[in-house]
Amino acid sequence: MEGFTVKNANRFLDSGRFNNSLDSKSISVGNDFSQSGVSNVESQKSFADTLKDAISQVNELQKTSDKAMQNLASGRSENIAEVMITAERADIALKLMMQVRNKIVEAYQDVMKMQV
Repeated sequence: MEGFTVKNANRFLDSGRFNNSLDSKSISVGNDFSQSGVSNVESQKSFADTLKDAISQVNELQKTSDKAMQNLASGRSENIAEVMITAERADIALKLMMQVRNKIVEAYQDVMKMQV
């Protein structure tokens, strides 16, 4: 398994996608639809739909992490590294979602301060 190096980080940032090796789902972290391979139909989704999809994907990562931790604690799984990677992915996705939320709230507050 390749480590997370600067070269890999740049490839991750350039691709605009976060791939989860445990399942076939991925989280789009950018809005450059031409690079991420999103079709024209999906690029027509509203902001609310896109946000709901991202939240549900983060929720799925959290559920997967919880299930992996439960399996480790109950003895059904012995792969500690996989559980830690799953937990870190869920944590990073949640932190990213919180930063997006903070930016949305900040933008809303800026709009509300504008004089009409």
